[in-house]
Amino acid sequence: MQQVTVSPKYQIVIPLAIRNSLHLKPGQKMQVIEYEGRVEYIPCREISEMRGFLRGIDTNIIREPDRT
Repeated sequence: MQQVTVSPKYQIVIPLAIRNSLHLKPGQKMQVIEYEGRVEYIPCREISEMRGFLRGIDTNIIREPDRT
């Protein structure tokens, strides 16, 4: 676990290892969420990067009769 410091301007620096593993780029947008007493940062991705991420998902579900 790595530790960062909040600057007087409330800024933080994301450690290099995390930036590299998440392929973050300068200027990239992130969603910020407060969840159960912690702050979570979620990188925003282009819709084109999402293509195929559900490949292999099981779509055989039992539907209600009025939904067929």
